[in-house]
Amino acid sequence: MEASALKKVRCKLIAPLGLPPPSSKSFSRPSGMGKKKDYTPIHWSRYFTSREKIVVNEDGDSFQVYRRGSSGPLLVLLHGGGFSALSWSLFAECIEGLVSCQILAIDMRGHGDSKTHNDENLSAETQADDIVSVVKHVFGSDPPPIVLIGHSMGGAIAVHAAATDQLPMIAGLIVIDVVEGTAMEALASMQNFLRSRPKQFLSLEQAIEWSVRSGQIRNGESARVSMPGQLRSDVTGECATSDVPETVTTPTASSPLDATTQTSNALKHGECITEDDEDEKIESSPSTREPTFFPPAVSPKTGYHWRIDLTKTEHQWPGWFHGLSATFLAIPVAKLLLLAGIDRLDRELTVGQMQGKFQMQVLPQCGHAVHEDVPDKVAEVVATFLVRNRLTSPKEKFNWVMPAC
Repeated sequence: MEASALKKVRCKLIAPLGLPPPSSKSFSRPSGMGKKKDYTPIHWSRYFTSREKIVVNEDGDSFQVYRRGSSGPLLVLLHGGGFSALSWSLFAECIEGLVSCQILAIDMRGHGDSKTHNDENLSAETQADDIVSVVKHVFGSDPPPIVLIGHSMGGAIAVHAAATDQLPMIAGLIVIDVVEGTAMEALASMQNFLRSRPKQFLSLEQAIEWSVRSGQIRNGESARVSMPGQLRSDVTGECATSDVPETVTTPTASSPLDATTQTSNALKHGECITEDDEDEKIESSPSTREPTFFPPAVSPKTGYHWRIDLTKTEHQWPGWFHGLSATFLAIPVAKLLLLAGIDRLDRELTVGQMQGKFQMQVLPQCGHAVHEDVPDKVAEVVATFLVRNRLTSPKEKFNWVMPAC
């Protein structure tokens, strides 16, 4: 009973920045046991049709954006702290196969391939202004109807951006697994968690394996495309996305939801690695220890480090979440709150939901990175939200998903 309670607490403490708790499972596995998973990185072009670097001011601040789709409402996708726009890769492919929409996934300040004169200025105001600037530079003064969709930190920034009234075409707001009360309670534990992660990886394959086996991302395919966006090469100093070779695979408009076959080593979009994964049912000996990812002999100019040091931005974290619930409820557009667990809901949102101020959907059996773990299910929920609110038209493979409440 005590262990179960502790596990629930640890799960609550990961929401603010988009980061998971350390896994209770051992990373190690006896040699020769279980099938071998593929941890080879996947190029972004399998899921997006183009990417652009958007320069937004005279200082040369630039933001990398990934695009897909050519008609319908504009879905502006904002990732969690430490992640990148590539965390939306599988979701983007799924949602564009269900409804007519345009995708604009943004590497936020200090993340991915975006570069600014002050990457550590992650205040809510600055990041909200960044999003407004990027959208205006891409679409001018007459953008299509905009639906802001954000996960964790990105969800908070989506709320702040919508509240600025600088994007008059905002038609919808979707926040994924971030709630003010839970987030504010968790901030005190975040420094310890960030310091507990590996500091360096010898290869992208090793980083991808860690992200899956630790529980950060439970979907192997998503980890393979998104993990490079979280890292910086020690050799070039650039984001590790540049180290992923381009393949001949190009994205198509069809949804992966109806795909009957995939490459032999790829996981299905909705396949999660759970604690009871059949490949992990081997009992570890008491002496089994977590592996060392950065042995002392490794050259400082070899391998990969994290793209951003979030520990240096701690003083800005409270500003992301303070007053978030009230601000979210006050925004006069169609709203959806998508959670990984009902226990994340705070009192203010509970009252607002009972008053019908927003739609809520809970997707159990997944981690905090909901849109990566089960991108097909998130896409179905978002597609239903868009069609129900008459923001777009469905495609042939669209299926209604009844709201949880």
